[in-house]
Amino acid sequence: MKFTLATLLLAPLALASAVPRERKMTYAGYKAYSISTHHNPAAVKAKIAKFAAIPFNLDNDEHLDVAIPPEEIAAFEQLGFETKVLHEDLGADIAEEGNFAPYESVGAQAIPSLTWFNSYHAYNDHRTFFNDLQASFASQSEIFTIGKSYEGRDIYGIHIWGSGGKGSKPAIYFHGTVHAREWISAMVVEYITYNLLTQYATDTAIKAIRDKYDFYILPFVNPDGFVFSQTTTRLWRKNRQPRSGSTCIGTDINRNWPYKWELTGGASTDKCSETYKGLAAGDTPENKALVAFTQTLKNNKGIKLYIDWHSYGQYILLPYGYNCAARASNNAAQTSLAQGLAARIRQSYGTSFTYGPSCSTLYQTTGSAPDYLTDVGGATYAWTIELRPTSNSGSGFVLPATQILPASIEQWEGMKYLLAAV
Repeated sequence: MKFTLATLLLAPLALASAVPRERKMTYAGYKAYSISTHHNPAAVKAKIAKFAAIPFNLDNDEHLDVAIPPEEIAAFEQLGFETKVLHEDLGADIAEEGNFAPYESVGAQAIPSLTWFNSYHAYNDHRTFFNDLQASFASQSEIFTIGKSYEGRDIYGIHIWGSGGKGSKPAIYFHGTVHAREWISAMVVEYITYNLLTQYATDTAIKAIRDKYDFYILPFVNPDGFVFSQTTTRLWRKNRQPRSGSTCIGTDINRNWPYKWELTGGASTDKCSETYKGLAAGDTPENKALVAFTQTLKNNKGIKLYIDWHSYGQYILLPYGYNCAARASNNAAQTSLAQGLAARIRQSYGTSFTYGPSCSTLYQTTGSAPDYLTDVGGATYAWTIELRPTSNSGSGFVLPATQILPASIEQWEGMKYLLAAV
């Protein structure tokens, strides 16, 4: 039997995709490993295909990251792989991560406290926090929605402007949490939003950036998946859209953009796969809304910079994902900016980020947001940033709450450099 990514993921993900809402998966006793492949991932995949492994990252040439159920740990370890442990007890780490600090609305009377970034939070609290933050700067910002998710939730964002007035400047356009389990991405996007608003009146560098661009920031472009990851299956990735003829739920919104969607090798046609691309390009309600809004920005003042925030791996990924030989026409300028961004990020805590074209640096993707933004949306720069931790150490998607602020601070410092340089 030929083991492909799709066949390896089929059994555990079919189960996870069909989990009913009332059953919460605890991951109790699961142990997560990063397996060194020695550049032969196919051999590793073949050996672990018999296990009910939950994949973290199975696209990397150097290491594969998986969680193994407790009853299979002994047999897995007998295979003798070279491994690093990501979680001794994944369930215990998820339970600790899920101790959300309650949020009390301050309305327009006060700016929300930075203590928000000491904890992860329930989805409804995120919405309240964003509304409170905007209300404190009502003359410089507005909350907007671009459409509805499959389950009817608003896909909301904040528009921030400077002295030129609303909608007068080219767009800086940020997305967070397209993949539901990547909780840190929402927190980082919110931290950047917080500082753009609160430092405008006191920091001349931030004022110059705000006066040069309009900011459009969407912290949750996959709200249904995020809620499901909080209530039922922590490692859920896709949206929550069912497909006829299958019990598996969900499409990868970041493989559904209507550009190079039809190419093979960068997404899956298997409805149970983590990277299921959909039945047709742009056929998810979330993507339809995102495409329409992107075109609105393009047709207004244009898009200067787009960033899609993800975790994990510590990468700054430039166009393109669909072809490992393809390069953007301004690739030299993009590479120089990415190098500068990585250097600025490193100054805060010594965190190293790898940078380069997405396909050749990490892996192939088709129907992805940065490729669409580059060649269809007309963005001067369109990147993916994969946040903490690295791919073969740390904690994978379940990043401890103590790392929220460091992860956010280093990105904010990097953004101050990048936004001044573009």
